[in-house]
Amino acid sequence: MLNRMRNRLNEDGFTLIELMVVVLIIAILVAIAIPTFLGQRETAQDRAAQSNLRNALATEKTIYANDQAYTDVAADLGAVEPSLTWQEDAYAAATSNAGDVFVKLETGGVACLTVLSASGKIFMIAEDPTAATAYGEIASGGTLTDCATDATAASW
Repeated sequence: MLNRMRNRLNEDGFTLIELMVVVLIIAILVAIAIPTFLGQRETAQDRAAQSNLRNALATEKTIYANDQAYTDVAADLGAVEPSLTWQEDAYAAATSNAGDVFVKLETGGVACLTVLSASGKIFMIAEDPTAATAYGEIASGGTLTDCATDATAASW
């Protein structure tokens, strides 16, 4: 009997309570980390959409420098910037493909560039040759009705 007790005292390992405490601590850390991760993912998706719009704006300005007018012809835009997927004469909507750049010419030669982010937000740039560039954003699930009305900010 004394021999058995000595052997038990020499055993290494963790008790069930110790293991449960470790599992509880890990669960708390995961509960804190997941919302933070999801928020960062949405921010990254929005930044990717905004990057596409900035590239699209540079493409429109390149065409304007050559022709003294903006264009909404996808083939012309794709020839200058083939890495973007261009859609003609429309606004991005909640049913659009995320990342596609929609271009529409409005009265006065204003080029309206819009894109749907994978997070559901719609971002836009209104490029007027006679005025400052305007930026806009519509929350997830919203609809864009008019670029000149919705794009009023100086930046995002």
